[in-house]
Amino acid sequence: MPSKHADDSERTDLPLVLTPVAVVERNGDEPHQCIQVFPEFSEALSGIDDLAHLTVLYWMHRLAPEDLQRFRVHPRGDRTRPRKGVFALRSPMRPNPIGVTTVTLVRREGLRLYVEGLDALDGAPVLDIKYGRVE
Repeated sequence: MPSKHADDSERTDLPLVLTPVAVVERNGDEPHQCIQVFPEFSEALSGIDDLAHLTVLYWMHRLAPEDLQRFRVHPRGDRTRPRKGVFALRSPMRPNPIGVTTVTLVRREGLRLYVEGLDALDGAPVLDIKYGRVE
């Protein structure tokens, strides 16, 4: 059965508001990446120390506006491979540049989470942090 939103004439654009909960701080000298959680979300960190892995959703803030309009790209930028749609890839080129990475929580210091495996750039707004399960 087709989706009721299959036709653009039926599409409803709802207002969407995202509130960053933290920011990525990367220092080339540090062995781990840091997620600096904003003070108003301090209560949300309760119990996080018990976790080994976290899933971090962040905004890929350094993409150019034209990158957000590219819907077919070469996988991993390899021009010898045929283009694919961005929904079939992990490409950063997408309509909504939301990055998702599962990281290892190394330690917590107050509002700072030190992690391994975060591929976000310095200054990236963190949209959400969730329990991360490694399979």
